[in-house]
Amino acid sequence: MLKAIETEKITINLVFVDLGQIDLLVQEGFYSNRTDFIRTAIRNQLLTHTETIKQTVARKTLVLGLQHYTRRDLEAVRATGQKLQIKVLGLAVIADDVSPELALATIDSLIVLGALRASAEVKAALAERIH
Repeated sequence: MLKAIETEKITINLVFVDLGQIDLLVQEGFYSNRTDFIRTAIRNQLLTHTETIKQTVARKTLVLGLQHYTRRDLEAVRATGQKLQIKVLGLAVIADDVSPELALATIDSLIVLGALRASAEVKAALAERIH
């Protein structure tokens, strides 16, 4: 089961002067550590673009947040003869008990802006459908 709030680790490269300035602000007590500074900077930038994000999510019909697909969900889709066009901004999860065959039979395309959690086998099966 997923925790309510999970994080994804990313790596960034900074020039030494920028890193030194961050360390100075941490040392002066403005931020508790480098990560606190970077998270705050990212949140501030996202806030400045809130309206654009909202409009784009609506225009592209993206699901915002967490979208979880269970074996039961996909079996129900298969029973209708339809296929899903999954579009998620956040985290898309395909349950571990979903077979590659079931995923191929029910998922036509997959766009994830954020992170996709699925078994390696399902990811490999859907590789050509992930955009």
